Amino acid sequence: MAPPLGQPLRRRGPSSGPSRRSLLAGVAALGALGAAGCSRVPTEAAANGGDLLDRLRAAGVARLGIAGEIPFGYIDKDGELTGEAPELAKVIFKRLGVDRVQPVPTEFGSLIPGLNSQQFDVVAAGMYVNPERCEQVIFSDPDYQMLDSFIVRKGNPKGLHNYQDVVEKKAKFATGTGYAEIQYAVEAGYKESDILIVPDQVAGLNAVEAGRVDVFAGTALTTREVVKKSAKAEVTEPFKPIVDGKPHVDGGAFAFRPTETKLRDAFNAELHKLKESGELLRILKPFGFTEAEMTDLTAKELCGG
Repeated sequence: MAPPLGQPLRRRGPSSGPSRRSLLAGVAALGALGAAGCSRVPTEAAANGGDLLDRLRAAGVARLGIAGEIPFGYIDKDGELTGEAPELAKVIFKRLGVDRVQPVPTEFGSLIPGLNSQQFDVVAAGMYVNPERCEQVIFSDPDYQMLDSFIVRKGNPKGLHNYQDVVEKKAKFATGTGYAEIQYAVEAGYKESDILIVPDQVAGLNAVEAGRVDVFAGTALTTREVVKKSAKAEVTEPFKPIVDGKPHVDGGAFAFRPTETKLRDAFNAELHKLKESGELLRILKPFGFTEAEMTDLTAKELCGG
């Protein structure tokens, strides 16, 4: 974890993640605390790049907006905050002089509004960077890149390796709610009304195994994880979807309020050190990330600037 390019969504996590009930309980438990920590940024501070980093150091805690999505940011079965983005945030904020992080769970579509209304300090949810979002928030450089991949029947009987194959071979196509793969398929010529929309990649795997569809599209990471125990399905090689006639790579990053350039820049400086040392991969590897997901993409490139 993707959503249609103009929408403030991203793919959902596996169904093995926290239940909606437990997520909402987390919201209720943390909402009051998050709201109590809100304070408006003075105009003069915003003009100078914001003073949020100083305030976080003084408070000793940074509030992270998460969306309950495995492997990006979620509360595990023991009630602990984890995921690729929170674990990375723990390391970087510690280096910035902020001792701990605190989760503020919400729906994915509420992350940007919640950030800009100061319900939390940073979005730590593996959010894809795209031009539409860049008009609402500022991003760190991506900590990972993501290609697409297909779940198909064993042996890939229809020979489906990209969206053009799906269209040309009239394959029955499925993807997840709010995934960017919807737009990628439509751009390749697939009729949107013919797409089977399922809740997540587990449901997609089930649809392929049952023969209801020929292919399910998702990220390379989530598809390869979900097929590991399947005797009937396999995952195709990762590939770049075509967007506006060009191969496209998505990148996930942390989002900050537009006024907080000082915090974003300090965060980026530490992120780049982790990339150069190789520590970034070590932090993300337990969540299924590999060398293939490491990237030198910048937020500027993905924002279209």
